[in-house]
Amino acid sequence: MDATAPDTPPATLLPCPQCDLVLSVSDPAPGEWVRCPRCGHPLARHTVHDQTSPALAVTALILLTLSLIFPYIRFEKNGVGEQMGLLDAATELAAFHHPALAVVVFATIVVMPACFLAALLWVHASLRHTRKPDAAPLPGTAALVRALPRWQPWMMADVFAIAALVSLIKIAGMAEVVLKPGFWAFTGFALALLITVQRLHPLALWARLAGPPLAPPGARAGRTALAQGLVGCEQCGQLQPLAGPRHCQRCGARLHRRQPASLQRTWALLVAATLCCFPAHLYPIMVTTSLGHTQPATIVSGVLQFIQHGDWPIALIIFAASVLVPFGKIMALAWLCLAARRDRALDMAAQMRLYRITEWVGRWSMIDVFVVAIVVALVRLGNLLSIAPGPGGVAFAAVVVLTMLAAFSFDPRLIWDRQNADPDPATQRDDDDLDTLPRHS
Repeated sequence: MDATAPDTPPATLLPCPQCDLVLSVSDPAPGEWVRCPRCGHPLARHTVHDQTSPALAVTALILLTLSLIFPYIRFEKNGVGEQMGLLDAATELAAFHHPALAVVVFATIVVMPACFLAALLWVHASLRHTRKPDAAPLPGTAALVRALPRWQPWMMADVFAIAALVSLIKIAGMAEVVLKPGFWAFTGFALALLITVQRLHPLALWARLAGPPLAPPGARAGRTALAQGLVGCEQCGQLQPLAGPRHCQRCGARLHRRQPASLQRTWALLVAATLCCFPAHLYPIMVTTSLGHTQPATIVSGVLQFIQHGDWPIALIIFAASVLVPFGKIMALAWLCLAARRDRALDMAAQMRLYRITEWVGRWSMIDVFVVAIVVALVRLGNLLSIAPGPGGVAFAAVVVLTMLAAFSFDPRLIWDRQNADPDPATQRDDDDLDTLPRHS
């Protein structure tokens, strides 16, 4: 679809947040979304002003409440039973003197999702309120719209749901396991939350809240914002002069030509994560006590245990999420930091794919931490059979959090800056060609 067609809305100039190229983007047709033609980053997709997202958010909050009220899983062995609720996954870790781990588990599966959904409902209520004549947005709306994309990676209800399935396979051979109503409520909550997040489009929210972004005079598509003396707001996409105010005139966010000290912070976080990898894999992540016999288990020994029992798919999932992903993410981010200092030509499509995979995959390493939280809360039968968390769990959670922070600290535009890849209007396509961006269903 051509952005200059007479039946389409006027195009808007937006800077790509991952390569800084200024693009002329029009609203795509239903079922389509638009990618940057240079780096492949998704820029826009068709959005409708319906009430589906608020309805999903309300449904997810109701299911989360039910999952907190009702028991989650019941565990029985030799006539002795124990059941856990969702909150027990955090409180039992605190009882075993692991408060930091308990906070991480509780925040990522309950607090952050609940805050995200409540904030989304407030934003939609504000958008509905602004339909009235001369009505201003509700207080705090702009701050919440800025916060929603930042909260999104730290919501791990879907990861916890997968960890619950891994836990069931792990403990099913020990005793009988019964799924309670809280389990099904939380599974529905994780699914509703996932759909709600997929429907979130911050640029569309800003367009409804503050109107379309207005490009400064002289701005044009086909060159980077930096080459034109402009800076793009990372929150709402507004283009502004570099010499202008330090806060976005449209959303109020702090403006940065590039993320401050991006490479230094990324390197520091990677070094810290690497140091935490040693205790995470050398110390036991959990300690099992059966009939007075204590057996510590590290991450690797847990993988070997699944293999011995013939559970190859689960062993592969745990090995990939707990061993390959953390080390691979550290090496990938280290390479990207080095690439940001190289002047030699690089395969930029491969670099951007590596960056996006690294940014997306890191949260799934929390599976092992959640497995520990579930089995510790569930298997509490005294000397008959009980499981306690080991020091390796805290170190491994630190690895996951640090590598996620490192990925968010890295600014991919730095690689493009070193490649001298600013398109030259004299040698590149015409602006009319850049108006027609790759669109996908």
